[in-house]
Amino acid sequence: MDRTPSSSPESTLRWPGQLAAIDMGSNSFRLEIGQLIDGRYRRIDYLKETVRLGAGLDTNGLLTEEATMRGLACLSRFAQRLKGFVAPQVRAVATQTLREARNRDLFLARAQAELGFPIEVISGREEARLIYAGVARLQPSSVPRLVVDIGGRSTEMILGQGRKPIRAESFQVGSVSLSLKYFGEGRFTEEAFRQAQVAAGAELEEALEPFAAVHWQEALGSSGTVGAVSQLLGASGVTDGRITPDALRWLMEQCLRAGKVEKLTLPGLKEDRRAVIAGGLSILYTLCTHFGIQALLPARGALRQGVIFDLDERLHATELPQDGHDIRDASVRELQRRFMVDTHQAERVTRVAQTLYESVQPRATVEARRELLWACALHEIGMMVSHHDHHRHSAYVLSHVDAAGFSQSQLRRVGELVLGQRGGLRKIEQGLTRDDFIWQVLCLRLGVIKCHARGEILADAMQLRRNGHIAEIELAPGWSEANPRTRHLLNEELALWERNGPLKLELRR
Repeated sequence: MDRTPSSSPESTLRWPGQLAAIDMGSNSFRLEIGQLIDGRYRRIDYLKETVRLGAGLDTNGLLTEEATMRGLACLSRFAQRLKGFVAPQVRAVATQTLREARNRDLFLARAQAELGFPIEVISGREEARLIYAGVARLQPSSVPRLVVDIGGRSTEMILGQGRKPIRAESFQVGSVSLSLKYFGEGRFTEEAFRQAQVAAGAELEEALEPFAAVHWQEALGSSGTVGAVSQLLGASGVTDGRITPDALRWLMEQCLRAGKVEKLTLPGLKEDRRAVIAGGLSILYTLCTHFGIQALLPARGALRQGVIFDLDERLHATELPQDGHDIRDASVRELQRRFMVDTHQAERVTRVAQTLYESVQPRATVEARRELLWACALHEIGMMVSHHDHHRHSAYVLSHVDAAGFSQSQLRRVGELVLGQRGGLRKIEQGLTRDDFIWQVLCLRLGVIKCHARGEILADAMQLRRNGHIAEIELAPGWSEANPRTRHLLNEELALWERNGPLKLELRR
């Protein structure tokens, strides 16, 4: 079926049914707009710009202003194409360069203002999962397969069968990073190729056993580097587009004969690939020789389509909860299981916090509601580390764990909520500048307080009303007297917000 976000009725949308993905890669930024009709994918538009964001990381790991401006200019053009789209229809993801950049938060603030939509930094494993989702949907197969994606600063490897990824990993080596380090002056030498291949092999060495040829029957390559090399080989008549060790050796020989990047003339060589071709060839040759790949076939599908398919599933899960599947919910349940969370307590806190939040933030976004519920479900995940200061352990785990479906950005937001579940407010003072976060964290804290005895609760014993900058907490008649310890904790909570909080809490009973 043709699905449209329920929060934006189809009649009010300029582009009903359309979904957009922005892939902010280390070499190129891509915008894809597509539509799913009866389970079939139709591309509506595709824009690509060579930004070379990854080449803009200096020796201190900071993104230069020059690279930042290239990225912002591209996002500004994407924003023009996305006019008429609303937030639930668009998902923008950033990959390895912004995983590395020490000043990424400054860049993201400017980039989000330029684009007009949130930007999520995703982990390497999440990038790999989404790449596989794109390939599996657009090039279905039932045989075990290896999918590789060589980006500007990272390489993803995924084993899967059908639509299920079995193992997904990301390695910090890419066409831009290798080209800058070993072919930085644009010179092709045998020694440079040798050193680049050794460096790629060292990074990929830990993958030798789990991704060995015994685990798969066909190998596919996704995205830019593989596509560019495939086109070169096909246009030169060396192969029909498939990538083989012999064909890669032929391409490297052409580079050596040219001697320099600017002298390399091959049919099918696009200008935007010229500067990074040597690094890409080095990784491809290492992959083929180390992992027994006799023929790497270019794949249909890539990260950007995977993002669209994932976004479609999220929207379907929101509109039809009984039928929908949001992989993030499954990830939360898996984290609860792995860290032995007391799920009964998590459910109690969830019921209280959800009821309170609905009363004070009835117009909250779907994602804001869900982030609060995930924080409730995982607020005690740090108990496995230590009962003492478990909220800090919980926040740390959530800020560093890989969880399918979640971006690093979203996990950090959930972690920030979890950090604020108890104790003083100064540790979350940056979050307390945002109105949505203020009410999320207050409702979580009140849920934790009300359920502190870890027993059955009266659902309507506590109510919360919003009156400007005053949060009015009303307790059912007689409940306060029957629960003196909870009343004591509530009085302490009032004092904490009085000292450092942006709200004034008033307790009525």
